[in-house]
Amino acid sequence: MTDQSAPSAPDPPAAGARTGTLGLRLALAFLAVALVAIALLAGLTAAFSSRDVANLSSRQRSDLTKAIAVAAGSAWDRTDTWSGVDLAPELDVAARTGLAVQIRDQAGQTVAASRSFGSASGPTLESPVLVDGRQVGSVLSRPTGAGLNVADRVLQTALLRAIAGAAGLAALLALLTGLAVARRITRPVTRLIAVTRSMAAGNRSARAGQIGGPGELRELASAFDQMAGALERQEQIRRNLVADVAHELRTPIAILQAGHEALLDGVAEPTPAELGSLRDEVLRLARMVGDLQTLAAADAAALNLVRRDCDLADLAAVAADSLGRRFEAAGITLTRELAPCSVRADDRWLHQVITNLLTNALKFTPAGGRVTITTGQDGPDAALRVTDTGRGIPAEDLPRIFDRFYRGRQAAAVSGSGIGLAVAAELARAHGGQLTARSEPGEGTEMTLTLPAAS
Repeated sequence: MTDQSAPSAPDPPAAGARTGTLGLRLALAFLAVALVAIALLAGLTAAFSSRDVANLSSRQRSDLTKAIAVAAGSAWDRTDTWSGVDLAPELDVAARTGLAVQIRDQAGQTVAASRSFGSASGPTLESPVLVDGRQVGSVLSRPTGAGLNVADRVLQTALLRAIAGAAGLAALLALLTGLAVARRITRPVTRLIAVTRSMAAGNRSARAGQIGGPGELRELASAFDQMAGALERQEQIRRNLVADVAHELRTPIAILQAGHEALLDGVAEPTPAELGSLRDEVLRLARMVGDLQTLAAADAAALNLVRRDCDLADLAAVAADSLGRRFEAAGITLTRELAPCSVRADDRWLHQVITNLLTNALKFTPAGGRVTITTGQDGPDAALRVTDTGRGIPAEDLPRIFDRFYRGRQAAAVSGSGIGLAVAAELARAHGGQLTARSEPGEGTEMTLTLPAAS
C-alpha cells in the first residue's frame, strides 16, 4: 500500500548547499547590478558637480577681477593719472579673496602688482579699467590657492564625500535587498528540491504544500503537487491492476491446472465437454491479453488514424449488428434511432468505440432491460448516445469511470479489466471529440460521444 504518513520534506545537505550557493549568486548578481548603476550615477554626479563648482569659481574670479578694475578706475579718477595712486586697498582685497592681481596702465606698464602674481598658477583673467567710458588701464588676475579657491576645493571635497557616502549606503541597501530577495526565491526552491528527493526516495505522499514566494514559484509548487497526486493515483491504479489481473488469472489458471492434472492422473476422461471447458478458460486468458493490447493500441491511435468521411449512423448500425446475438442471449432489447450524420474519422477505431459503449451497456443492464443507441446532429457536432436502463453509476464512481483500470464497486462482480471506457475515451480524444457520461443510480446511464461533423 502507498505510504499514507504525513507529508515530509527533509532538507538534505546537498540540496541546502546548492540552494545556498544559488542564493549567494543571486545576491551577488543583484549587488553587481546595483554597484554598476551606483558607480555610473556617482561618476556622472561627481563630474557634473565638479564642472558646476569650477564654473561657479570662474564666475566669482571674473566678478572679483571686474570689481577690482572698477575700484582701480575710481582711484585713477581721483588723480587723473596713475602716478601716486594708492592701490594697496585693491591689492589687499584681491589677496583676501585668493587672487594675485597686476594693474597696468594704458601702455601696458605695471602700475601695481601682488607679490605672488609672478608665482601664481592657473588661468589669467583680464578686465579693462574704464573711466567715463575710456580705458585707462587693465587688471590681470590669477588664482593663488587661498581664499575663495580654498572654499571651492572644500565644497568639491564635501560633494565627493557625500556622493561616496550615498553610494556606499546604496550598495549596502542593495546587498541587503539582494539577500532578502534571494532568500525569498531560494526558500521555495529548497523545499521543492527536498520534496523531489523525498519522492525519489520512495515517499509518494511528499508534497510541497503552500509556499511563500513569487507567483511563478507558487504555481510551480501547485503543479508539482498535482503531478505528484496524479503519479500517486496512477501508482495505485497500477497496483490495483496487478491485483485485479492476478485475481482474474487465478481462477482460469487454477481450472486449467486442475483439469490437466485430472487428465494426467486418469481421474477424468478427455471428453469433448472436458476439453471444451479447458478451451473456454484459455479463451478467457486470451481476452485479458487482448484487452491489454487494445489499450496499448489506443495510446498510439492518434498517430495512426486514417481519416475519411463516413456516416456515424452506418458505423453504429454495423456495431449493433455485430452484438445483436449477445443482446438477444442476455434478454436485453437493443433499440436503434439512427439519423445520418457525417464525420471525418477512422472507421476502424470509431467502430471500436461504439462497440465498447454497447458492450459496457450490455454488462450492466439486467435481463428484460433496454439499450438505445441514437445518432444525429448536436449543433455543429455529430453525436452518438448509448442509453441503458441498468443499475446506473454511483455518484462517487462517475468522475473516474474513464480512468484506466478503474473498476467501481458495481463492476467488481462483472468480468473485465476496466479498460473499455478508458479505450473509448482515448480514441474519442484522438478524433478531436469527447466522451461524457450521465447517470443516476437505479435509473440507468447515458454515454454521449461527440465528434466534429465533417465539413
